[in-house]
Amino acid sequence: MPRTDVVLADARLVAAAHRLGVPIVKAVVVEVLEQVRRGVVGADAAADIAVASLPAAATTLRRVLNATGVVVHTNLGRSPLSPAAVHAVALAAGYVDVEYDVDSGRRARRGRGALDALAAALPDAEAVHVVNNAAAALVLVATALAAGRDIIVSRGELIEIGDGFRLPDILAASGARLVEVGTTNRTSAADYRAAVTDQSAFILKVHPSNFVVTGFTTEATVGELTGSGVPVVVDTGSGLLRPHPLLPNEPDATTALRAGADLVVASGDKLLGGPQAGLIVGRADLVERVRRHPLARALRVDKLRLAALEATLRDPRTPIDDALRAAPDTLFRRCRALADEMGAAGIAVDVVPSVGVVGGGGAPGVGLPGWAVSLPESYAVALRRGEPCVVGRVEDGRCLVDPRCVSADEDALILKAVLAV
Repeated sequence: MPRTDVVLADARLVAAAHRLGVPIVKAVVVEVLEQVRRGVVGADAAADIAVASLPAAATTLRRVLNATGVVVHTNLGRSPLSPAAVHAVALAAGYVDVEYDVDSGRRARRGRGALDALAAALPDAEAVHVVNNAAAALVLVATALAAGRDIIVSRGELIEIGDGFRLPDILAASGARLVEVGTTNRTSAADYRAAVTDQSAFILKVHPSNFVVTGFTTEATVGELTGSGVPVVVDTGSGLLRPHPLLPNEPDATTALRAGADLVVASGDKLLGGPQAGLIVGRADLVERVRRHPLARALRVDKLRLAALEATLRDPRTPIDDALRAAPDTLFRRCRALADEMGAAGIAVDVVPSVGVVGGGGAPGVGLPGWAVSLPESYAVALRRGEPCVVGRVEDGRCLVDPRCVSADEDALILKAVLAV
């Protein structure tokens, strides 16, 4: 029986201990030596088997190739970071001057680089602030501006977001009272104005980002709500900072501010393509009240997300934008090349039209025309369990692998995964 410390001294395992940590590597070695004791494997092979049994990383999170056609996939981590953001996160992993002025040697404004980048991206905002997610941003605004007072909101905008969280419950947690106006399908500016009293803190306009109401409908615009005697707060939801040519009906922060919104709340991920964060932008006096509220400390964003957000704002070329703009002709050529390789291996494969979606509660009803590789339905589970993990979608008894959200240089990984199945 080889001793544990002797096996751990193998150069490959020493290197792995630096990458994964000693406890993880030692646990694998101990398990392999137990197999040696039971006679399952030979003693001479212990180190080799231990190396082969090591996990890829010290986290249980697995890398996933998103072949679903859903661009902002909440269950798969929403927005993949750009190379610039990934590099920024790696730099921020160590000691950084996140809240320190190296010139004076004194404390400095936390995350000033990210805040400056956000202010530059939104010149119509007098001031900006960042918290750890969009729901936190809305709760902080409601707590700082409306605790014990009224928030006026349309009944048609009292939405439910993921995992059963409902907007009324989130706002009620702030200590504010909700005053519902209008109906599910029709709310006018006059409905809001009629509800304004001396107890009104602000009017809240929420983008119902995960559904569409059509037919006999009326919706008050931001411009129509200004001049009501109370601030107008707009929750745009999806994270667009300015209009997007492919998503003309998706609200954005710039348009809301120019229409007269006093505050805009948005996501730092989703369509912006950065890390999960909540953006609060608009009137300087209101942003300052929000920033100085005690709850703001509890919702503070960490250095890693500040670094990723700044990099995303300074270089807005993101995987999300690439996926949105993917040309159908390009997707077809990639699918055809994959299908030819798979067909040559004897797999029952075809190339079929595929309509992607924005996802993440953004641009409901908007389809993104493209193509997908069609495989037998049984491939879906095997691809998810394989390495690399490929998540497609099952539709009409087939497993569709849509390359929209997969970079072209990862097509070889998709082919490898399918051939392994």
